[in-house]
Amino acid sequence: MPLPFLTADRVFEAADDVPLPYDDRDRWRRPYRPGPWRVAVAALALLLASFVLFAAVIIAATAEPTSAGIVFALALLVIAAALRLLRMGVWVSARGLRHVGFLTTRTAPWAQVVSVRTVQQPVRWLGLPRTVQGQALLLGRQGAGGMPPLMTTHNADFLGRAVAFDRAADSVEAWAEEYGPR
Repeated sequence: MPLPFLTADRVFEAADDVPLPYDDRDRWRRPYRPGPWRVAVAALALLLASFVLFAAVIIAATAEPTSAGIVFALALLVIAAALRLLRMGVWVSARGLRHVGFLTTRTAPWAQVVSVRTVQQPVRWLGLPRTVQGQALLLGRQGAGGMPPLMTTHNADFLGRAVAFDRAADSVEAWAEEYGPR
């Protein structure tokens, strides 16, 4: 009994010229995975939101609908904050480089990018005011003054993962080299 799905000599029906989903250079993508600290905090926030949603259901069944609506809105706010926390980071595409913060998003077209480089400097530990010695990926733009670092070795994505930081910084620098101004 032949098993055509296990043989190497069968002809594939799929067209070979169709690009794979990860080959689409026009889509915004993060060139690294979110770090364990960021994912853990977002997971705890979503766990808290589930308890708040459960409380909203109990309040809706036993008390006034307006108070249940307020608690439900609070749960939606926590969910939105957790999702935004997961979205934070550096995103690249053929159009430019995007730095997504919790409240702000800055996009730099590749034509404005002068340099993307890794430097040794004091960096903030998990975004807190305390600084430690580490590495930071800095973006140099035309006509822009001092910008905050794109990512550091001590942020929520790379704390304790120096090799992951090096790979991510190399990837962003490669995108800048490929699409930046000549």
